[in-house]
Amino acid sequence: MTKEELFKQILAKESFLCVGLDTDLEKIPSFFLDYDDPIFEFNKRIIDCTKDLCVAYKPNTAFYECYGAKGWESLQKTLDYIPDDIFTIADAKRGDIGNTSSRYAKAFFEQLGADSVTVAPYMGSDSVQPFLGFDGKWVILLALTSNQGSKDFQFLEHKDQKVYQHVLETSKQWGSDDQLMYVVGATHPENFVEIRKHVPDHFLLVPGIGAQGGDLSKVSEFGMNNQCGLLVNSSRGILYASREKDFEEASRSAALKLQQKMAVSLTKKFH
Repeated sequence: MTKEELFKQILAKESFLCVGLDTDLEKIPSFFLDYDDPIFEFNKRIIDCTKDLCVAYKPNTAFYECYGAKGWESLQKTLDYIPDDIFTIADAKRGDIGNTSSRYAKAFFEQLGADSVTVAPYMGSDSVQPFLGFDGKWVILLALTSNQGSKDFQFLEHKDQKVYQHVLETSKQWGSDDQLMYVVGATHPENFVEIRKHVPDHFLLVPGIGAQGGDLSKVSEFGMNNQCGLLVNSSRGILYASREKDFEEASRSAALKLQQKMAVSLTKKFH
């Protein structure tokens, strides 16, 4: 999916919502445990009730890998079930020496068929470049994350720049804004203005809305560019809005609430 195609979907749906499919067997409604593949059956229902409200789905691969081959099967079935016009993110946070990264890229792009994969930049350019060699696929590079531990390294000073700023400035030379996005946590809304000075045209994947306390209105105000440039993720707030049989209605309601707020921000920006 190209950046223009993604922006077209955002305008059509009046949404830049990404639904995180971090499906936890201990949190989904218990009746799903009677199915042969409870993870996929739950995901299928979540997709059915939110697909008109979001432009992306982001399964975190850890929630599938922990079940071995059966979990990978659930992940494959989930990605196959997502409509073709919705952007898919394999949230795997990979990154290793070149020949290893090339195998990771093949796994997520050629085997699973994801549109993008999250990648850690710590090992540098040769650990990221193999992911950038696939036409029509995207790398989403970790820059400023939403977890508390982000302060351990990402805000350290390096040559009059914080480390995350150096990551942005250095890595944007590795690929174009048609193939490279960045993870920027919603828990740091005050940094979006400055981040946009470094990467004005790139899309940003923004976790941390909802359970982690991120402010959607501030993210929209400070982070949006002339093609929206935002994919704001919500996982737990949508997936586990209810653990009863009304979970579909509750999940849709949670997604709709976010979509409606996004529609207001998009209208202000583009109309």
